[in-house]
Amino acid sequence: MAQPVAIVCVGMAGSGKTTFMQRINAYLHGKKEPPYVINLDPAVRSVPFESNIDIRDSVNYKEVMKQYNLGPNGGILTSLNLFATKIDQILAILEARAKPNPNNNATPIKSILVDTPGQIEVFVWSASGSILLDSLASSFPTVLAYIIDTPRTSSTSTFMSNMLYACSILYKTKLPMVLVFNKTDVQDAGFAKEWMTDFEAFQAALRREEESGSFGGVEGGEGALGGGSGYMGSLLNSMSLMLEEFYRHLSIVGVSSMTGAGVDEFFQAVAEKAEEFKRDYRPELERRQREKQAGKEKRRERELARLMKDVDVSGSLSSSSQPAKRKPARKNDPESISDSEDDDDDDVEAHMAEPDEYDLDRGGDSEEATNAGLTSRYRKALEQDAAANKQSSVDENSFVRYLRASNAGV
Repeated sequence: MAQPVAIVCVGMAGSGKTTFMQRINAYLHGKKEPPYVINLDPAVRSVPFESNIDIRDSVNYKEVMKQYNLGPNGGILTSLNLFATKIDQILAILEARAKPNPNNNATPIKSILVDTPGQIEVFVWSASGSILLDSLASSFPTVLAYIIDTPRTSSTSTFMSNMLYACSILYKTKLPMVLVFNKTDVQDAGFAKEWMTDFEAFQAALRREEESGSFGGVEGGEGALGGGSGYMGSLLNSMSLMLEEFYRHLSIVGVSSMTGAGVDEFFQAVAEKAEEFKRDYRPELERRQREKQAGKEKRRERELARLMKDVDVSGSLSSSSQPAKRKPARKNDPESISDSEDDDDDDVEAHMAEPDEYDLDRGGDSEEATNAGLTSRYRKALEQDAAANKQSSVDENSFVRYLRASNAGV
C-alpha cells in the first residue's frame, strides 16, 4: 500500500502560505481525496480551512507569552517546543489514518498538509522544527513546498535573497523541495524560471537595473545600498554561478492561490519529489539512523568501561578486601586502661573487614569469577535498558531523547 505524502509549506511572512494551503486543500477535496491537515502556527487567529490537528488546541500562545515573559517570536518558538513533546502521539494518529480500518469505511489518507508559522526561521532553525520534520520524514515521504511571493521577487537582489534562503533550508533539512512561485495572477513567474535556467538572462536583467538606477527594486538604489552597485552586481553574478548546480535539483512551479492555476503542476512535482525521496533521501536517512544507533552502542560500551574502572574490578578488590591492620600506637596516644578495651578494639577491626572477603573464603570462588559475574550483570542490565528504550520509542524520534542528545552534544 502506498504511503501518504507529507507536504510541509514553508515561506516568508506574506508569501501566501495559508491561502496556498486553502487552495490545495480544496483541490484534494474536489478529487475526493481529502488530506489530513496539520496547523503548526500558534499565533494565527483563524485559518480558512479545517485542521485535523491544530497546535492551538494544545498550546495557548498568549498564555505562553505571559507566563514566560516572551515576545511574539519567543512565544511561537516556545509553543512549538511544547507541542513537539506530543510528536509520538501525532505520528501514531497519522500512521493509524494511513492504514485501512476494518471497523469503518474510512478511506486511508493519501496526503498530509502541514502549515507552518510565518516566522520561517523559528520553524526551520529551531530544535522543535527539526524534530517535527525528522519525525515526519522517518515515517512518510516528506516534501518541502517553499512558497515565494512572485511580485516581490521581480528584482534581482530580492530574487537572489529568496534563492539563498531556499538553498539554506534545503541543506539544513536534507529534504526534497519544490519552489512555488505564488501570486502568478498578479505577475507571471516566467522571468524567475528564465533566471534559474539561463545565467546570461540574469546578467542582462542585472545590467538593466544598474543602468536604470533601480538596483534592488528602488529608484536610486545604488546609494541606498552603500558601496555602489558595482560591488553588489559582482556579488550577485558570483552567487548566480554558484547556485547553478542548486537550481538543477529543484522543481519550479508557478501557482495562483487565488485562481487555482498551476495546482495540477504542483502535485505532479510533489509526486516526482516523493519518488526522489524514496530513491535518494530515505537511504540517506536510514544511514544516519544506523550511525546514530552505532554511536549509542559505542557510548554504552564506554560507559560500561568507565563503570568497570570506577569499581576497579580488574584486581583492586584483592587489595581493598584485606583486613584492616591495627596501627602501631604513637608516643602521644593514651595507653589502654584495661585489657578489655584492647579486646573491644580488636572486635571492631574484625567487623570492619570487607564482606567480599568472607564470601570468597566461604565459597572458594576466585576473584576472576566474581569480576566476570559482575561484568556480565552490568552488561545484561544495559542490554535490558536498551531493549526497553527501543520498545517504547517511535522511530527513535522522541522529543525527550532528542533533547537529551542535543544537550549532551553542547
